[in-house]
Amino acid sequence: MFNRYVKIAFILTSFLFTTGFFSLVAFVGPATTMFTSGNIYKASAQFIIDQSIKKKTGKNSLTIVKEEIEKKESQRNLNKELRLLVEKRIKIARQKLDLQKISQ
Repeated sequence: MFNRYVKIAFILTSFLFTTGFFSLVAFVGPATTMFTSGNIYKASAQFIIDQSIKKKTGKNSLTIVKEEIEKKESQRNLNKELRLLVEKRIKIARQKLDLQKISQ
């Protein structure tokens, strides 16, 4: 009897994986939450929120977080380059002012 259930579960699982019926990545996060915490409600909420984000933006939540981190990192690099440019211009201006003082 147990073998029968195992066969049915195996066939259904293989059917889901081979047909692409669902995205495996979408279930990894909630499944991890459910197994580690044992909280089915929390895992369900996580899955529903991820699916609603995917419907609205077309991207999963992990991609959105990754893009935000990359955007902030590029903003930091831009600010650093701007600061270095301004410091360089200030040094050049100070050198010109010192030369003008000397020549007077």
